[in-house]
Amino acid sequence: MPVTVHHPRYRALQGAMAAWRKAAGLSQVQLAQRLHVGQSYVSKIERGEAYVDVLFFAEWCAACGVRAGQALDGVLAIPLGLQDIRRQEGSGQA
Repeated sequence: MPVTVHHPRYRALQGAMAAWRKAAGLSQVQLAQRLHVGQSYVSKIERGEAYVDVLFFAEWCAACGVRAGQALDGVLAIPLGLQDIRRQEGSGQA
């Protein structure tokens, strides 16, 4: 099953990453500087316009003071709602 940036769990991941950044008191610019990327890349990830590589995810978490393994466990524990499941079935992604 291919996962796109529009997959419900991927959207949850994007939202969580933005929340971790904000909880760490970092602006997009500050996080981008820590990660040695442009602010626009941070923004694209948070808006769902770019995929997140697993190693970049780990660096993002570290920069925000979050343990990557626990963070991913938390995102994967978010239950998919019935509406999300129907949307996946309708698109052939179930």
